[in-house]
Amino acid sequence: MVASAAQDWWRDAVIYQIYPRSFADGNGDGTGDLAGVRSRLPYLRDLGVDAVWFTPWYLSPLADGGYDVADYRRIDPAFGTLEEAEALIREAAELGIRTIIDIVPNHISDVHPWFQAALTAGPGSPERARFWFHPGAGEDGSQIPTHWVSSFQGATWTRTTNPDGTPGEWYLHLFTPEQPDVNWTHPEVRAEHEAVLRFWFDRGVAGIRIDSAAVIIKDPSFPEAPADEASIPPGQHPFIDRDEIHDVYRSWRRIADSYHPPRVLVGEIWLPDVQRFAAYLRPDEMHTAFNFDFMSRPWQAAELRASIEATLAAHREVGAPATWVLSNHDVTRPVTRYGRQETSFAFAAKRFGTPTDLERGRVRARAACLLTAALPGCLYLYQGDELGLPEDEELPLDVIQDPMHYRSGGTDPGRDGCRVPLPWTADPAANHGFSTPVPGLPAAAGRVLAPTRPWLPQPTWWGEYAVDAEDADPESMLWLYRRALRLRRQTADLRTGRFAWWELGPDVLAFTRGRFGCVVNLGSAPVRLPVDAGILLASRPLSDHRLDTDSAAWLRLPDPDPQPVDHREPTR
Repeated sequence: MVASAAQDWWRDAVIYQIYPRSFADGNGDGTGDLAGVRSRLPYLRDLGVDAVWFTPWYLSPLADGGYDVADYRRIDPAFGTLEEAEALIREAAELGIRTIIDIVPNHISDVHPWFQAALTAGPGSPERARFWFHPGAGEDGSQIPTHWVSSFQGATWTRTTNPDGTPGEWYLHLFTPEQPDVNWTHPEVRAEHEAVLRFWFDRGVAGIRIDSAAVIIKDPSFPEAPADEASIPPGQHPFIDRDEIHDVYRSWRRIADSYHPPRVLVGEIWLPDVQRFAAYLRPDEMHTAFNFDFMSRPWQAAELRASIEATLAAHREVGAPATWVLSNHDVTRPVTRYGRQETSFAFAAKRFGTPTDLERGRVRARAACLLTAALPGCLYLYQGDELGLPEDEELPLDVIQDPMHYRSGGTDPGRDGCRVPLPWTADPAANHGFSTPVPGLPAAAGRVLAPTRPWLPQPTWWGEYAVDAEDADPESMLWLYRRALRLRRQTADLRTGRFAWWELGPDVLAFTRGRFGCVVNLGSAPVRLPVDAGILLASRPLSDHRLDTDSAAWLRLPDPDPQPVDHREPTR
């Protein structure tokens, strides 16, 4: 049966990422929660999003911002209750907004009942078979089983302690020691995760985002990973992108397709090989996956074009829509990143004190907004990017909570700088409007009347980017995003127009989609736009149809196939 247009909503959707701790605090305790999100749903409707994606809202000790899940069927009390989550899903749907939630299949929390039972049961027990326990290398087992490197730096094995105080077995954790990896060859692991999918699909979520989707399968012989990973044959890495992984996601797709309307699977897949990446998007696996390659590229025309071409080609082969994203809860915000001398992104390169030109970054981020919103496929928007929030690089060391900072020995500033609670009002009262008890919502245990300090402090200049301040400024980043998303929804060519490059010079990214045109000038000289083209939207004011450097414009073209004429103006 051919899917209806409503069932294919994910092919060109605008999906807004919510980091619950930092979006809106509805009870005044300094931590964002579901009550706060419910109070701000009209804002998201007016912004023009089709869906919201929540990072984990489950019961968790928060060793890694909620990605250490202790119980998938309970909402963490800091965020609210299961009943509030169900109400949020309903209320969002009434406004035309679907809900996507995170699933973290690689690991669980070390306080999860499964892992606690495994520690109690001891070596060789059925409880330990759900995880990757190992007796250790060397005659006495004192040596680490492998030297695999953690995604958060450091070792990937931690040794347990027996009840009598003697050293015990080791367990695997690709992330922090508080996140033991589960064993996906165990039938109970598969059955439990499938049950979790059904639990939330039954409650109306439109889809799931699969965290660290490419690392869940391990080689049970635990070979060392060669230093030169490029030398490893495809599918044979000890723990990344193993061929057996696709059986898991095929089973998940069958579950998703059994619902009406079908639910959607979105993968977090960091792979440099676009063909291996695209294999996850075959018709019987995931629907879409994050395009980290594009997000990581520098602000250079050739680099961005290469990523766009490779992305579109790989997705075309499997019939899946591309996705475009500028940042997320792990990545330096675009305004800061694009203002640096090195505008690409890499976790290993993050360091304290890296200078940035925020005005240059703001101008480029505005152009990047129009570029990504015009490309064919699905657009992801991380909370606060629509405000042009920069990375907060002034957080005191004693408030940083991100384990990436601590596991790096303090050299990596971590990811908390892009997780600072949003400013809703320019007035600093109530944490710039972040902490506002919601009128009309029933009181619950722990709700307080007077707002407390937010879980991460907001900088003194945060109010400059507040929602109410930008709402009053038609030239703000917020208004640019609102206009872009409205035009994206209203313009048929932005949904169905065929993508074609429009050659305007090596430093210009230009393309057409039917009679729609997008031009982004990454060069040093202005670009003259066709005088017979109508200007739909521009990231900066135009003068006599001239597009300045680091600027973008959307055009209504008189001809769907404009000539490849170089409209660059000579440098003055």
